[in-house]
Formats: sequence, C-alpha cells, structure tokens
Amino acid sequence: MLMRTDPFRDIDRFTQQVLGTMARPAVMPLDAWREGDRFVAEFDLPGVDADSIDLDVERNVLTVRAERPEVDRDKEFVSTERPRGIFTRRLFLGDTLDTDRIEAQYRGGVLRVTIPVAEKAKPRKISVIDAETNGQAAIEK
Repeated sequence: MLMRTDPFRDIDRFTQQVLGTMARPAVMPLDAWREGDRFVAEFDLPGVDADSIDLDVERNVLTVRAERPEVDRDKEFVSTERPRGIFTRRLFLGDTLDTDRIEAQYRGGVLRVTIPVAEKAKPRKISVIDAETNGQAAIEK
C-alpha cells in the first residue's frame, strides 16, 4: 500500500494545534489602542465567569488569566468546538504607563483593561529664561 505524505500539510496542522485558527483561537483575542491619556485593551472571553478572571502586574507585565469551565459530562454533546480550560495572555507594558492605576471591567464577555499614561510621560511646557536680561523676562515656549 502506498501512502502520500505532505510535509507542508503536517506543518500546517501542527501550527493550527499550537497557535489556533480564526474559528478556534489558542489564546484570547485582543484589541488594543490609545485613547487620549490612556491605553485600552479588550479581551474576548465569552462564556467565562467574572470570578474566574485574574489580573496581575509584575515588572511591567500584565497577565490576564481566565477559565472557561469544562463541559458537563452528564450531557451527550453532539459538538464541542469552544475551547475550555485556563487561558493566559501577557501584555508587556512600557515604562510610560501607570501600572498602579489600572482599571478593569467585564461586560458581555469582553474584559476591558484601561491603563493611564504616567504623569512623568505626558508632554509638558518648559519655560525658557532670557539670559541676556539676567532672567528678568521668561519666555514661554
């Protein structure tokens, strides 16, 4: 008996198992953007109980951990395509963000994390002193 093997198909299958696909992602999908003086990140976590969501910050790394419960073994399922178990996602935050004032809300299966920009990183005006008049007139730039 002859068997055909396609190494590229095997690599594709392995990649889908590790990284997931659009229909079945291996990690929680994320959107992130800047909104004025804060950064916002939204994680899709449908079917996750708010009590199972855990947020930690350590050395400018935000870790989001959530758990979707296993299926009820007493039921006879026809299909189980939604990933179950523990999901973890890490965001590497810059030094310009204020990690002491992070806020999080969970509504409609979406976790919204808001991270303000640190005061020291915000743009500010610097006054220039006119050296020819011995500092008597300050020039605002």
